[in-house]
Amino acid sequence: MLRTTSARSRVLKFCVLGLATLATVVVFTTDSADARRRHRHRHHHHAKHSSYNPAFASIIVDANSGAVLQSSNPDGLRHPASLTKVMTLYLLFERLEAGKISLNSRMNVSVHASRQSPTKLGLRPGQTIQVEDAIKGLVTRSANDAAVVIAEAIGGDEDDFARMMTRKARALGMTRTVYRNASGLPDDDQVTTARDQSILGRAIQDRFPRYYRYFATSSFVFRGRSIRNHNHLLGSVDGVDGIKTGYTRASGFNLITNLRRGNRHLVGVVMGGRSARARDGIMRKLLAENLNKATGRRTVAAITERRLADANAAVAAAEAKARPPQPIQVQGAVQVASAAAATSDESAPRPTPVTRSVVGAATAAEPPKRIDPAPLTNGVIQNRPLSIIPGSTAPMKPIRVKTVQVRGHMRVASAGDNRMVARAVSADAPETGSINARAGLVPQPANHGTGQGILGALPASSLASAGNRKVASAEPAPQPIQRNGAIKPTAAHTGWIVQVGALDSEKEARQRLEAARDHARGMLGKADPFTEPVITRGDRKLYRARFAGLERHEAEAVCRRLKRSDMSCFTVRN
Repeated sequence: MLRTTSARSRVLKFCVLGLATLATVVVFTTDSADARRRHRHRHHHHAKHSSYNPAFASIIVDANSGAVLQSSNPDGLRHPASLTKVMTLYLLFERLEAGKISLNSRMNVSVHASRQSPTKLGLRPGQTIQVEDAIKGLVTRSANDAAVVIAEAIGGDEDDFARMMTRKARALGMTRTVYRNASGLPDDDQVTTARDQSILGRAIQDRFPRYYRYFATSSFVFRGRSIRNHNHLLGSVDGVDGIKTGYTRASGFNLITNLRRGNRHLVGVVMGGRSARARDGIMRKLLAENLNKATGRRTVAAITERRLADANAAVAAAEAKARPPQPIQVQGAVQVASAAAATSDESAPRPTPVTRSVVGAATAAEPPKRIDPAPLTNGVIQNRPLSIIPGSTAPMKPIRVKTVQVRGHMRVASAGDNRMVARAVSADAPETGSINARAGLVPQPANHGTGQGILGALPASSLASAGNRKVASAEPAPQPIQRNGAIKPTAAHTGWIVQVGALDSEKEARQRLEAARDHARGMLGKADPFTEPVITRGDRKLYRARFAGLERHEAEAVCRRLKRSDMSCFTVRN
């Protein structure tokens, strides 16, 4: 019995020893294979990294003067990556400032939003997220799911929101930027430039100083998790308060940075960095090299938006370049718009458009046809110049006219469209010169009317048979009156006047008017904006920026609001 137990023990020990030896051999073999794979992976990764060379661009702008202090390929097309989210937040801030949404509002999470990758907050379909949490998620984690939630809450769906983003870019003067989504995920058609991103970086803080401060968020807690900001320059470079990083394989490592140190203010953009560390190092160097070049006094006006109609037209014109010319029917003759005109650059001189006084008069008998607006025009129809219409060379037959009384003794002959005449001599026209200069009308040929009316009026020889009807007066338009060195316009602006500045040029004065409208937040909706030239004692010419047509309490309320925004203002009774 004892011998049997001893034999079994020896067999058991032998089996255990054999299993241990076998395990050692397997582990050694596996470790060697893993080591070889890791070596090959490192070699492959190094080769792949060494061939990575994204297109580089940079720009440093003095935000006090608007001057470009240093740049490299600032207008080269690049992919924005997550810099896209700055425009997403611009449109959200716009709704917050207008009171259409609040920081405590909750936004729904769709299936499409939840499927965004790779960086996200982990939102699930059917959940909601607070607006403030979505903002912090974008500026810290660069959350793609939160970006789409915002897009769908404002625009209905992401495609429509992207069109809104592109229109806003045009309104801000970002002429080469096109958005296709709200997050910056790869899309070949989504492009921008370093210069355009510097414009956006300046505009968002000028327009929304209250909400811009979210870009300085270093970290925040979301559903029990602490999320840190990807912008490593926050807290490490004195004076940096934001604003956004971005990366995709096609774009490289991107960064917009805002620096305020003392009275100096710089906005920098770096696009196409080879790594986050390289990108940050380049930005630090550019800021250090240009800080002493910056001015310490704000002299440039805040970036303002163009009118929505102009921005829509700019987007429509850009899209029209990709479309073939469409036939246009005018009084039975089919004319195809010139392909060269359709594809010409926006900055090229535009041919003189055909006015309604010629074509409209010839087709007055036909009922107007409904024209559907082109995509992205929001009802603004792009007119293409027409070539000369073929047909009869017989002179145009005269048509009957009626007169419209316009301010005082001036009477303007109408060619059947009183609204056109009213627009031609509106209060926005220059306050000096003849009626032709105001309306932009072409002088009539000899023996047709007085030379001051609209083409197509009755010949002068037939005035006697016109009965009691009168045509435009041949009296010269009143000239401005010089009083004590100031040029006093003859056109009267009624009510109380709010003056918001006296600038060196009319363009700057109009920019000041637009800035005042933004700061007044709807209080100047019915006011009449105008500029007024004045000569100072030193023969210096300035342009007053003014709003007229207000009641006293309205004018004083506007001034109080503007002064709270650090904009100079005073009221005067006309």
